[in-house]
Amino acid sequence: MFRDVIELIVQGGRGGDGAMSFMRLKYVPKGGPDGGHGGHGGNVLLRAVDDVSALTRLTPNRTYKGGTGMQGEGRERHGKAGEPRVLEVPAGTVVRDLDDGRVIADMTEPGQEQVVARGGEGGRGNASFASSTRRAPRFAEYGTKGERRRVRLELRTIADAGLVGYPNAGKSSLLAALSNAKPQIADYPFTTLTPNLGVVERGDGGLARATLADVPGLIEGAHEGRGLGHEFLRHVSRTRLLVWVLDIADDPPAALRALRHEVGAYDPTLLDLPGMIVLHKIDLAAGDEVADAVHDLAEAGMPVVPASSIDGRGIDELRATLFALLPERPQVPTAAVREERIEVDPIRVDRLQDGSGWIVRGSEAQALIDRFDATNAEAVDYLQRHFERMGLSKALRRAGAQDGDDVWIGEAAFEYFDETKARTEEREAERRAREAGAAEAAWSDEGSETGR
Repeated sequence: MFRDVIELIVQGGRGGDGAMSFMRLKYVPKGGPDGGHGGHGGNVLLRAVDDVSALTRLTPNRTYKGGTGMQGEGRERHGKAGEPRVLEVPAGTVVRDLDDGRVIADMTEPGQEQVVARGGEGGRGNASFASSTRRAPRFAEYGTKGERRRVRLELRTIADAGLVGYPNAGKSSLLAALSNAKPQIADYPFTTLTPNLGVVERGDGGLARATLADVPGLIEGAHEGRGLGHEFLRHVSRTRLLVWVLDIADDPPAALRALRHEVGAYDPTLLDLPGMIVLHKIDLAAGDEVADAVHDLAEAGMPVVPASSIDGRGIDELRATLFALLPERPQVPTAAVREERIEVDPIRVDRLQDGSGWIVRGSEAQALIDRFDATNAEAVDYLQRHFERMGLSKALRRAGAQDGDDVWIGEAAFEYFDETKARTEEREAERRAREAGAAEAAWSDEGSETGR
């Protein structure tokens, strides 16, 4: 079944963990840390292709994941990055985030690519944490989870000209007669349930080509979504020329007025596009009947071309008129894409309701905790120093935390220790010791002088 709207879940791959390793060689039995980094997780990205049925190959509400990054290894060998997951979508697809309604991308050209879910970062190996004071770190960093999103893919077919008409007006027959397309054709309404695209060549020795779209027919109330209305109107929203196809047996002037009402109610700007009228199925009418219909339609202010896809009458004139009216190809108007803003969630400290400790909230602190083993003493020591640089210690101190209080960050619990206070007390003790030493030295010197 053809799909032009589909909702998916996309998940970037998880980053690989960093390695905890030490160099071990024959003549270097106790070498330094040499753990390599984990590989980044694979992105999920969309790639536009020249195929209107591409969405049909995707499964609704399925989760499409990027590859997982490989773990780092010893000798500072980094893990391989996860494979990206590429989803093909038709050119003309608008991508929307379902959670906030933001337009992520507008895939207007074949070959265009857009990342919709980024893979997680790879963790750093223990070699990255070596320093002059930490020469043999026995901890490494975990990789992070990839980005997860719910997205809506909505196809808005990009064609140079669109056939507008009621069901059974003969649009598919015209498309087949004008182009290389082979749409389904039968004598009952809604034969066309999916957009058909055909390439029309000028045919007079020129090199001009145009894409013509035949999409599901309109009915009364189409602008309100009745029948296949929204599906039709969405697909003509980006054409440069509207070709109004009227069945000569169905009161053409009244049909044209009704069609224009439906299109204008959906998007009034579509009525500003250049247009032409095809008075179709003239093989079923007498000559004077055709002439009267052409005269009545002339009041619309658009060229009127009588034609029959059965016997070929008017097809060459229709092709020539189409290329004469087709405007120059402009830059494809794209949907407004809102830039993604990275919001920083500041650290917040709150006392637990039972008064037994403190809870720290904030995405930055939580992300840092997720990257380390909270049961590893060396990792905890690194985290505490990092948190101090982030201002967490100061925030806890201002909130009233005391040494020995429990501090929760996510599911990890730590014991609060005011290092700033400890360092101040240590410096004060050193100062007192120096002063006491100086006083003792002075007393000793004074005693020596007295003994003489």
